[in-house]
Amino acid sequence: MPLALFALTIAAYAIGTTEFVIVGLLPTVAADLHIDLPLAGLIVSVYALGVTFGAPVLTALTGRVPRKPLLLSLMALFVVGNAAAALSPSYETLLVARVLSAFAHGVFFSVGATIAADLVPADRRASAIALMFMGLTVAIVTGVPLGTFIGQNFGWRATFWAVSGLGVVALLGIAALLPANLSRPAPASLLDQLRVLGSGRLLIVYGMTALGYGGTFVAFTYLASILEHITGFAASSVSLLLVVYGLAIAAGNIAGGRVADRDPVRALTFLFLAQAGVLALFTFTAVSPWLTLPTLAALGFLSFANVPGLQIYVVELAKKVRPGAVDVASALNIAAFNLGIAIGAWVGGLVVASPLGLGATPWVGAILVAGALGLTIWSGILDRRETLALRTA
Repeated sequence: MPLALFALTIAAYAIGTTEFVIVGLLPTVAADLHIDLPLAGLIVSVYALGVTFGAPVLTALTGRVPRKPLLLSLMALFVVGNAAAALSPSYETLLVARVLSAFAHGVFFSVGATIAADLVPADRRASAIALMFMGLTVAIVTGVPLGTFIGQNFGWRATFWAVSGLGVVALLGIAALLPANLSRPAPASLLDQLRVLGSGRLLIVYGMTALGYGGTFVAFTYLASILEHITGFAASSVSLLLVVYGLAIAAGNIAGGRVADRDPVRALTFLFLAQAGVLALFTFTAVSPWLTLPTLAALGFLSFANVPGLQIYVVELAKKVRPGAVDVASALNIAAFNLGIAIGAWVGGLVVASPLGLGATPWVGAILVAGALGLTIWSGILDRRETLALRTA
């Protein structure tokens, strides 16, 4: 893999830490700002919505900007957003600061995914995207548990200061490792951008992404609370458990990239089926510490294994149905990922606040993932029909 991919991975690590560390900090933030758990969960939803709407719009607006200066500017915005979060005096200002960081996140991953895919041969694209997204998974293995530990011992504001420092390191990494002559596709016209949203094939995949990823976040958003209040682990043990979860995610991300290189649809069908089953199982195993550990490992393995397949599938379809707007199509899939997070966190909050309670979040998440499975099967059928039509034409 080219050295430039590792520069993208460094930045993804910083962004992944700020995105997911809030999951481990939710109980701490809720207590400090005197808000309830469902309201704290909206911090996750607002960030995700910032990515959802920022990714496609800002990616289109910055289409003519050279790639390296663009990525450097995005990381500068990321640093400012996290510093503002650390200085936030209230819940409302914290939300605004998170949106600033989210804008940087959205454009970075939409542009970064296409750069990663173009840096390698066609048969390595999914693996290249998986390597970039490995920054997210390594952030979950190390950044999120460490950030949770810092937040529990020194306050959640200290965590955001640390993340802002990570952003500075990432900015320096991009400046040093990413080549200045990165290829840049021609900016998509406004009509091409609108046509992406008018493509039924791409909308199906966006639905797969939103439901598959969102189903995980119904429970993942409140994982710290599940482990403390249902399973019975001490708050001090949550950081260690997040390491186990993160290690499983890292393994799943690598495996997901490899199987998606061969056949994205077949891989996604299996992964969504297994993911829905494990989420449903977690409903029953969450009450036992010994049963929770293997279930959590399986859930971690499956939760992010679908990311490379979903992203490469969108790129492949966009090159067929909207070849003039591949960057925008990729950005919209990043938006779909985060729309799923926003929906999942919001649905999870509704479940927690309802008579169903915290323990129902896993099986509700399984229902969303089952919806993604249905869309994947449907999209695979459409692919086979199109292939058959081309052969008989």
